[in-house]
Amino acid sequence: MSRREIEVEQRRLSLLYRRLDELRAQEEERFAQALAQVGRGQQALLERESAAARAQERIGRLNAAEHGLCFGRLDMCDGVRRYIGRIGILGGADGKTADADLEPLLVDWRAPAARPFYTATGFTPEGVRRRRHIRTGGRRVTGLQDELLGPDAAGEAGAPGPAGLTGEAALLAALDADRTGRMGDIVRTIQAEQDRVIRAPHAGVLVVQGGPGTGKTAVALHRAAYLLYTHRERLARSVVLVVGPSPVFLRYVGEVLPSLGETSVLPATVGELYPGITADGAEPPGAAEVKGRAVMAEVVAAAVRDRQRIPEDGLEADWGGRSVRLGPGDLAAARDRARATGLPHNRARPVFVRLVLDALARRAAELVEQDVLDGVPAEAMRLLEELEARENPSGEPLAEASDGLLGVDGAEDIRRELRADPGVRAAVDALWPYLTPPRLLAELYASPGRLASAAPGLTPAERALLLRAPGSRWTPSDVPLLDEAAELLGEDDRASRAAAEAERRTRTALAQEALDIAHGSRSTDLEEGEEAEILTVHDLLDAERLAERQDEADGRTPAERAAADRTWAFGHIVVDEAQELSAMDWRLLARRCPSRSMTLVGDIDQTGAAAGAASWEEALAPWLGNRWRLERLEVNYRTPAEIAEIAAEVSAAHGAVFEAPRPVRSTGTRPWRLRVPPGELSAALAALVAEEAAAVGEGRLGVIVPTARLARLGRAVASAVPGAETGPDVRLESTVAVLDVPAAKGLEFDSVLVVEPERILADSPRGPGDLYVALTRATRRLGVVHTGELPPPLARLRPRE
Repeated sequence: MSRREIEVEQRRLSLLYRRLDELRAQEEERFAQALAQVGRGQQALLERESAAARAQERIGRLNAAEHGLCFGRLDMCDGVRRYIGRIGILGGADGKTADADLEPLLVDWRAPAARPFYTATGFTPEGVRRRRHIRTGGRRVTGLQDELLGPDAAGEAGAPGPAGLTGEAALLAALDADRTGRMGDIVRTIQAEQDRVIRAPHAGVLVVQGGPGTGKTAVALHRAAYLLYTHRERLARSVVLVVGPSPVFLRYVGEVLPSLGETSVLPATVGELYPGITADGAEPPGAAEVKGRAVMAEVVAAAVRDRQRIPEDGLEADWGGRSVRLGPGDLAAARDRARATGLPHNRARPVFVRLVLDALARRAAELVEQDVLDGVPAEAMRLLEELEARENPSGEPLAEASDGLLGVDGAEDIRRELRADPGVRAAVDALWPYLTPPRLLAELYASPGRLASAAPGLTPAERALLLRAPGSRWTPSDVPLLDEAAELLGEDDRASRAAAEAERRTRTALAQEALDIAHGSRSTDLEEGEEAEILTVHDLLDAERLAERQDEADGRTPAERAAADRTWAFGHIVVDEAQELSAMDWRLLARRCPSRSMTLVGDIDQTGAAAGAASWEEALAPWLGNRWRLERLEVNYRTPAEIAEIAAEVSAAHGAVFEAPRPVRSTGTRPWRLRVPPGELSAALAALVAEEAAAVGEGRLGVIVPTARLARLGRAVASAVPGAETGPDVRLESTVAVLDVPAAKGLEFDSVLVVEPERILADSPRGPGDLYVALTRATRRLGVVHTGELPPPLARLRPRE
C-alpha cells in the first residue's frame, strides 16, 4: 500500500484518538462531579453512587478501546465511507465536537452498518466497493490491505478465499501469531459464518455445534458483547452469565469481554454457582456421573420428605410432670396440612410446629379438665352431659379450636408453656427440622440408611458411590444438588427479619444517644430572643431518620450482586463446552434464566464427562422439548490440516456424530510419534519438553497427560524445564503447561505433546472424546509420546527423527 494511503489513514486515526481522549476527559469530569455531590438522605447517596458508577463504566469502555481502536474501512458504492472499530464515536469530521456537527466518525463493530465488513463478498458485495483492513500499533497505522468487491473487483479478485474466508491475510496472520496464554478478541477477523451466530436473535436457546478450531468460544464471547450492545438497558442490569468448563478456561478467556468494554458479565463454572460454597473437592468419575443424572432431583426431594418424620409410637412430651402424647395419626394430619400449603420445607415448618403445639395443648387441656371433672359429683356430671347433648345434638366432636373448660386464656397459657419448654421444642424439631442444603446433603451422603430410603431406584453399588464421611469437601457435581435442595427447602426468614429489626432498633438507639448529646451540648444562648428561631440538628432530625442515614448504599456492580445471590435471574446465559453438562447442571441453569435466553456452544464429539451428553437432543429435550435452534460452524481456523486430518480419523474411528470441520491452513509440519520404554517415560518426556519449548520460541507448549500420571509427569517436567507449570491451577502465561484433558479443554497452544494416548483412550467411557480434545489443542506442532500400542490412526504417524 502506498505511503500516501497510509498517511490518509493516519490522519483519520489521529482524529479518532483525539476524540477518544476528549470523550474520556468528559467522563472523568462527570465522575469527579458525581463524587463531589453533597446530598442528604439515602436517596441522594444512591443517586450519587449511581452517577459515579455510570461514569466509571463509560470510562472503562473508552479505556478498553485504546488498543486497536479502528481496524477497518468500508467504501460503499454510493460514495459513503465507514470506518469500523471497537466502539462508536460521534464528532465533527474536522475535529469539531459541537452537537450540531456530530456525525459518525467510527462505527461500532456490532452496529448493523458494520455487518458488511464481515459478510460482504465479491459475489454478494452488499453495496460495498472496497473493504480495507487497517493494521495499527499503538496509535500508529502500520499497514493496509484492500479487498475490491462488486463492480470494482477484477476477475477473481473479489471472490472469497478458501472456505469463504474474508480478510484472509489478516486472519492467517492472527492464526500464525504466537499464543500468549490468553485468548484475544477477534473483532478484526470475524468470518461470515461466525457473524451469523454472533448476531442471531436474542430470544430463545441457540445451540452452536462447532468442532475443534471453529472459534466457537470466541463467537460465544463476542455474541455476549453484541447482545450487551444491542440490549444494554436490560442486560446490563440483569447481567450475562458466562459458564465455562474449568477455572483455567475462565482465566484463559477472561480478558476478551473486558477488552471489548463489557463488564456486566459474570464468568463462572457450574461449581461456582452456589454462593458461600467452595466446590473444589475431587471424586471418582462414577460418583459424578450418578450425581448428574436427572433422577437425583427425585432423590433430593425424597430426602427432604424423609426428614418430615412420623414416629410409629407417636410423640410424647413432658408438661408439668405429666406425660402428654400425640398418636401417629395426629402427627400425620399435621404433616399433611403443612404439606398442603405447597410451601417449601422450611417455610412450611412453622405451620407444622403450630399444629403440633396446638394438638399438644389440647391434650394437656384435656388432662387438666379431666382432673377437674374427676372431682365433680356424679349428679353434676349428669347435668353437664345433658347440657352438652342439648348444645351438640349431632354427637360429633366439637371443633378442635374449642378451649373447653379452661377458656381462651387458660388454653393459651398452656400453648405458651409448651412452646417455651426446651424438651418439647427439641421433640417437635426432630419431627420436622429446619434444614440447610449443605446439612441435608451431608447427612444424606453420610447415612447408608438415608440413601437407601431416598434412592431406592439406584443400585447398592451406585449408592455406595455417593456415600462419604461427614466434613468431606464439596465437589462441582454437588452444586446442582445443593441448588435443588435450596429450591425444595426454602428459607424461613423470620429469624433474619427479627435480626434485622433488632439491628434497626440498635441503630435507632445509638442515633438517639447522638441526638441527645448534640441537644445537651447546644448553646443555651439560643433559647432566648430572636435567636431562638435558629434551627438545630434536633429540629431537623429524629432518631429514626438519623439511623436511616447510617445505612450504606449497595455499591456493588450488578455482576458482583449476581455472584452473591443464588436466586438471581440472568438476562442471558452463555455456556461453553455445553456438551459436558449433566442433566442436573441443566436444571440449575434453567432456574438461573427464567426467560430461557441462552447461547450454548460445544461439540458433541468432544464430550468427555461421564454425565455429559451423547446428543443435543438428549441434553435439551427434558427441559426445552424442541424449543431450540441449531447453528453449525464448519470451518477449522486454528488447527493445521496436517493435525486436523489425523484428529478427524481418530474421531471417525470411534463413531463421530458430526463431520469434522474443514481446515483452512497448513504449516507443512507433520505430527510425529515416539515410543519409549515405560520406565523411561519421565526422563524422556522432560528431555522432549525442553527441545519442543526451544522450537516454539516465544510460543506456548502444552503437555497433555492422563489424569493418573499428572502429578508424577508434571514433577519430572518442572524439574527439567524452569518455569513449567502443572496441575489444574497452571499459570497460562508460562511457557510450558502440563495438564490433563479436563483442564486442557477449550485451550490452545502453539505446540502440544500428547502423552500416552492409549491410556487417555482407556481411562474413561468417553475416552475417544478426550483423545480428540487432546489432539486438537495445537496451532502449529503435534507430537505423540507413548509406551504402549497406539490406536490405528495414530500408529500411522511418522516416527520422530
